[in-house]
Amino acid sequence: MRKHTLGDISLDIFSYVVLILLAISTLLPFANVFSKSVSEEWAVVAGKVGIFPVGFQLRTMEYVITSSQFIQSFLISAGVMVVGTVISILLTAITAYPLSKRHLPGIGMVMVLFIFTMMFNGGIIPNYLLMKNLGLINSLWALILPAMISVFNMLVIKSYYENLPEALEDSAKMDGASTYTILFRIILPLSGPVLATIGLFYAVYYWNDFFNAMLYINTPSLKPLQLYLRDIVMDADSSSALNKSVDDMMNVSPEGIRSATVIASTVPILLVYPFLQKYFIKGVLIGSVKG
Repeated sequence: MRKHTLGDISLDIFSYVVLILLAISTLLPFANVFSKSVSEEWAVVAGKVGIFPVGFQLRTMEYVITSSQFIQSFLISAGVMVVGTVISILLTAITAYPLSKRHLPGIGMVMVLFIFTMMFNGGIIPNYLLMKNLGLINSLWALILPAMISVFNMLVIKSYYENLPEALEDSAKMDGASTYTILFRIILPLSGPVLATIGLFYAVYYWNDFFNAMLYINTPSLKPLQLYLRDIVMDADSSSALNKSVDDMMNVSPEGIRSATVIASTVPILLVYPFLQKYFIKGVLIGSVKG
């Protein structure tokens, strides 16, 4: 067993200190926002809230999450995330499978076309005109279709497929299994780590996406949560922001509304990560070791 020298110990200490400082710098903004969402309103207005809450109250959080528009936007974002993630994982996994077969004729040219789309796109105006011609303006499908397949995610799954033993497919073919049987009953069940990782990527994207909603959604009743959050941040000093009365607005501050809305829209996606953590750790190492 190799002994740790003084240089090794110093490097370890330095690495831990740097990582701890980075973790603190990452958590400080979140701690500040959370503290503002549960602190007393006078402290928020006076700018007395830092990392830790001043007093404690849940009126602002209750004010935000009981808004009918918040609940509706939350359900819209949850539906878009679930439907979009399932469709995206399925299509990405199916697309990556034939591209992992290097012996197929013309596969190199097909890969070039995919990578080209990853590096270049038509731009905002052509994409908007396309959605308009397809009749998807003010449609939730406009939030799903543009991001249905990520070339980067497809390449990650493709790399995972290439590392699977070819003997698995050869044995299945000898037993008379078709290509679809091999894919859905052998390859996909063995690809749990990478599919969970890519699923997390897609879920976070769909949940956090507000730009497509800002472009394609004009109807208030169809606004997803992140677009609603943007409206709150931009217009939290207006009583119309949450469709509440002026009397209700007297009990909360605009800064508290912003903070509570940020927390309410962030916590759900954070709760998903612990269930996928073990797969995520495996998935991020895909392709780092060949064989």
